[in-house]
Amino acid sequence: MSLDVTLGHRLGAFALEAAFVAPPGVTVLFGRSGSGKTSVVDAVAGLLRPQRGRIAVDGEVLCDTDRGIWTPPHRRRLGVVFQDGRLFPHLTVRGNLDYGRRFSGRGRDRALEARIVEMLGIGALLDRRPGGLSGGERARVGIGRALLARPRLIVADEPLAALDQSRKAEIMPYFERLRDEVAVPILYVSHDAAEVARLATTVVALEGGRVLAAGPAAEILADPNVVPAGIRAAGAVLEVRVARHHPDGLSELDAGGVALFVPRVERPAGATIRVRIPAQEVILSLEPPRGLSAVNVLPGRIEAIRAGEGPGVLVSLATPGGTVLARITRRSAERMGLAVGGSAHAVVKSVAIAREDLGGR
Repeated sequence: MSLDVTLGHRLGAFALEAAFVAPPGVTVLFGRSGSGKTSVVDAVAGLLRPQRGRIAVDGEVLCDTDRGIWTPPHRRRLGVVFQDGRLFPHLTVRGNLDYGRRFSGRGRDRALEARIVEMLGIGALLDRRPGGLSGGERARVGIGRALLARPRLIVADEPLAALDQSRKAEIMPYFERLRDEVAVPILYVSHDAAEVARLATTVVALEGGRVLAAGPAAEILADPNVVPAGIRAAGAVLEVRVARHHPDGLSELDAGGVALFVPRVERPAGATIRVRIPAQEVILSLEPPRGLSAVNVLPGRIEAIRAGEGPGVLVSLATPGGTVLARITRRSAERMGLAVGGSAHAVVKSVAIAREDLGGR
């Protein structure tokens, strides 16, 4: 199932001109505040009627301004996950979950209900009311309610933005399970680079109401010319295999035959995971370094060097485990004589890779 979107809309001085195709999986609209992300999801959900555009889900046209087609929100069969949960305070968790099913007008599927309750870990919450739930628990119930509506597409508008870091860490594994185990495509909005790296299968990078780039997450996030959340958020994603766990609290990962040590991950040996390496945490060396405390060294070839308006440059390095980005000063790049096609080594401290940068494939 795919989502096909073409939009043209003006809101005051802001002009939205965006077009993309979202394949199955999690498609993340990624960009800074004001880039047009929410306008896009509002149009898909039917909360914004665009001045020009066409929206189709799996070939069914929901909006086509040229043909005068407009499907109202309640007929679009979408599951919406809100930032604040928006649970009904007078209903129990069980009642809130059942609301999604009743709103869809479908009969009960107890097997589906049991599967979603188990997947989201909310069985012990069913008789409680929203007022007694944590932020992470409310978020999980909101996801369950959307799923029980049996939608053909889930729309999630920055669902973790209101949560602190510990609550985000609690809920992220559930979104990963949703991506991997539920055959419903997800349109997800975020401005958090680590969140995008963990969840996205496809990234649509937005800036100023326009699509900068769209494609597989690993490709878009590793492109030094695409930094929609700002240069400080730049970082590449490697897909690696858990090799073994060490008694000193580190896990050893296999990044294309190169050992990569990170804080312990709760995945068994042999599991494939994603690792985001922030560009600002990477040091480059022309020779294999010696006498450093950092234990992660990835050899590679320079693919691109992007100079910004300030004193920094973003260097793209092809390593055995995938593309790594390094943010260094222009002065360092010139002093080292860095050039496209040349060799270099990426040096990364293990502790520079945070737990939120590690996630399932």
